[in-house]
Amino acid sequence: MSKIMEGLLYSESHEWVKVEDGLAVIGVSDFAQKEMGEITYVDMPEVDDEIGKGETFGALESVKAASDLYSPVSGVVVEVNEELQDAPEKVNEDAFENWIIKVRMNDEGELADLMDAAAYKAMIGE
Repeated sequence: MSKIMEGLLYSESHEWVKVEDGLAVIGVSDFAQKEMGEITYVDMPEVDDEIGKGETFGALESVKAASDLYSPVSGVVVEVNEELQDAPEKVNEDAFENWIIKVRMNDEGELADLMDAAAYKAMIGE
């Protein structure tokens, strides 16, 4: 059974969002990292890149597959988790502790389109 954190928002493409001081902290769900297996590389955008809601902002690569990452919100990347460049396996160790990017949101109203923990749990059938 996958770990699902209360208080976070989730997208249908398995990214999570935690709102912190007006920023969207974005990572991938525990369910997604389990499905992928051992993650070997995290492709991330550059700081100051503009990303749009629903657009690809990077990818995870594992021994099994590569999977695009989709932004749940629009905005400007203000920070990337550089630790993941040298240690991508941290996403497998704790998908919620090891965020991927932080985004200054253009429109916090976009958060309304995301699921809460209960809706995400129902979507993945757990």
